[in-house]
Amino acid sequence: MVKICCIGAGYVGGPTMAVIALKCPDIEVVVVDIFEPRIIAWNSDHLPIYEPGLDDVVKQCRGENLFFSKDVEKHVAEADIVFVSVNTPTKTQGLGAGKAADLTYWESAARMIADVSKSDKIVVEKSTVPVKTAEAIEKILTHNSKGINFQILSNPEFLAEGTAIQDLFKPDRVLIGGRETPEGQKAIQALKDVYAHWVPVDRIICTNLWSAELSKLAANAFLAQRISSVNAMSALCEATGADVSQVSHAIGKDTRIGPKFLNASVGFGGSCFQKDILNLVYICECNGLPEVASYWKQVVQVNEYQKTRFVNRMVSSMFNTVSGKKIAILGFAFKKDTGDTRETPAIGVCQGLLGDKAILSIYDPQVSQEQIQRDLSMHKSELDRPPHLQPASPTAIKQVSCVWDAYEAAKGAHGICILTEWDEFKTLDYQKIYDDMQKPAFVFDGRNVVDVDKLRQIGFIVYSTGKPLDAWLKDMPAVA
Repeated sequence: MVKICCIGAGYVGGPTMAVIALKCPDIEVVVVDIFEPRIIAWNSDHLPIYEPGLDDVVKQCRGENLFFSKDVEKHVAEADIVFVSVNTPTKTQGLGAGKAADLTYWESAARMIADVSKSDKIVVEKSTVPVKTAEAIEKILTHNSKGINFQILSNPEFLAEGTAIQDLFKPDRVLIGGRETPEGQKAIQALKDVYAHWVPVDRIICTNLWSAELSKLAANAFLAQRISSVNAMSALCEATGADVSQVSHAIGKDTRIGPKFLNASVGFGGSCFQKDILNLVYICECNGLPEVASYWKQVVQVNEYQKTRFVNRMVSSMFNTVSGKKIAILGFAFKKDTGDTRETPAIGVCQGLLGDKAILSIYDPQVSQEQIQRDLSMHKSELDRPPHLQPASPTAIKQVSCVWDAYEAAKGAHGICILTEWDEFKTLDYQKIYDDMQKPAFVFDGRNVVDVDKLRQIGFIVYSTGKPLDAWLKDMPAVA
């Protein structure tokens, strides 16, 4: 029986290995992590991450050919194929600070693999890494190999949170990059055979190592670019009276452009987009391409501008101050159908409001109070660390309360701020909410999920990103 071990039981490693186990009953799959609470959760009825369909997949395979363990060295030593899916946060100091990926955890994993291996192994990059990382890892393994042969492959993930299981069941493509040597090609074929259990062969793309590594960064950069472009257009729509939804629909009908990733919002989030673009910027700078680096920097800058513009619009609309005012925050995860808060725009928006002394009442159906307090109180460099290296208890912010009901969040509030497109926010009883709020009552829709006309008829003053401005807002001072 082929044995697979995945180092890292997070948002990528856990779901990916669960689906491999389900689709390949003849393969033993073990997911390992040194963070014991996470492994305990994977072995319980309450998985550490929320992803539609994941529970069913895990329950079908766990204890059969899918296992979760903290005995990292044992299972790495026994594996034929080792996936590495560890954190690659942005460096916070030293060379490349603020842009380059920090490969500390990757290097540590590589050295451990070399130390414990007693047989030849295929080592697979599953984490998103800079171009040429495979070469660095290869050198570590080779210089510590003790006569063991290691082949390095790049197999980047292209999962969208909220649809990860379906993305794994029916991927647009599976990308495998390896060395263009007989040994490298044999390793590629071995991994290809795993995916071929359920993925059509014509969707399994094989490339050299560097193309695979760069393709992941490029894909995220292009997607983020589309979001930033439509968000930049939303500012122009507000200034001219155009409706960004209508503009997006019109340009999306062009088959050269297509309709996806053209929804205006308060900004993109998730663990990859910003980090990967900054990584791309650093690679461009290191390779003497400052003009290209400048281009990709602008994508990040527009994203930050959108969040700042949203906060400024809120403050300006509410008599230029939110000090002491209760603001109901509906949604904290960066995307519906996921509890992930990494790089969620809600962090920046909430911090902006807290800086103006607002009082926040936050509701999200999948994000815990502890996670919200952690995200708002800790520095980004701390949040990027693995869980076992983060402060045990985040400092509670007195201006922030977390509730488990949208109506409770909005009761007595001066304004509502929608930051995640949870379906339930479309069907709330907004008349009831309006009746229980301070007047004038404001709705700031950062995800364009509400019926603007209906809410205005109730009596709300509504700001919806990229939509024609409420008459009230037109009379307020222009904001950056």
